[in-house]
Amino acid sequence: EVQLLESGGGMVQAGGSLRLSCAASGFPFRDYDMNWVRQPPGKGPEWLAGIRSSGNAYFTDSVKGRFTIFRDNAKNTLYLQMNSLKPEDTALYYCARGLTVATTDYWGLGTQVTVSS
Repeated sequence: EVQLLESGGGMVQAGGSLRLSCAASGFPFRDYDMNWVRQPPGKGPEWLAGIRSSGNAYFTDSVKGRFTIFRDNAKNTLYLQMNSLKPEDTALYYCARGLTVATTDYWGLGTQVTVSS
């Protein structure tokens, strides 16, 4: 059974940092592309970043230069390092299997990030 379990969310002041983790199980993690998506309150999902099994990474413009996606295949874990956080980054953050929303087939349950001004 594929499982994706996010952690690391919380409340932080604007300008602060958080690192999200996503523990994957039930499939050969190293062979799959992965991505992070967020959903702000009252809005639709927004794709943030994707990383191929090869390690090549891609970002949406709104987080480029502030967020980094990386993976530790030995630990079956995906990460999202978020720096210079802004109140508009407040959202429920999900990790997902696949490179983009269109190619995603499994989602985690999400972890809440709240950025106060």
